[in-house]
Amino acid sequence: MDEFAFRPTHVAPPDGLATWTAPDPARPSARLDPLLPVRLIARQGDWAQVLCSNGWTAWVDARLLVVLPQPPPAADGPPARTADPRPALAEAGAALARHRALLEDLATGALDLESFRERTRGLRIGLVADGEALWVFDPVHDRWCYCDGLQLQTYAATDRQAAVGSAVTPGAAPVPDPQAQGPYAPTRTGEP
Repeated sequence: MDEFAFRPTHVAPPDGLATWTAPDPARPSARLDPLLPVRLIARQGDWAQVLCSNGWTAWVDARLLVVLPQPPPAADGPPARTADPRPALAEAGAALARHRALLEDLATGALDLESFRERTRGLRIGLVADGEALWVFDPVHDRWCYCDGLQLQTYAATDRQAAVGSAVTPGAAPVPDPQAQGPYAPTRTGEP
């Protein structure tokens, strides 16, 4: 496989997805992150073998994968909705810096494990850069965005913000409730 030709066909469900090293429930592996883009490469009944953008493969319950109805836009075709990718990258960088600082405080003993867990609860960071292609997680709108190097477009999103934010001022970004545990809303792809 050409390492720069990764084009996902599915995403993991909003609550992540268990994986196995083989289509055998006795051989569990790591979990896939919520809304992680993957490519379906094989099927065996209800089992699906998926490929992640970093080249890692795993078996998952195929019934739980969220199908992407269309691939992300090609660089030569204009996306339907565009936005500047720099603010999303800046937010991901700032969130990563906050997480890194908390990890440093935990490592040096300036912060205990319970405080670390409390301060990182609800923090979600996602970024995949593959050549000119970029997938970045937008935690304010609970969505993955795709960028071809110039333009940013919603790639996969949930309606979770409506489920966890109670009183939302029109035009203001909702603040997710970190204690909210219920199910995520279904993922939708395409324009918001």
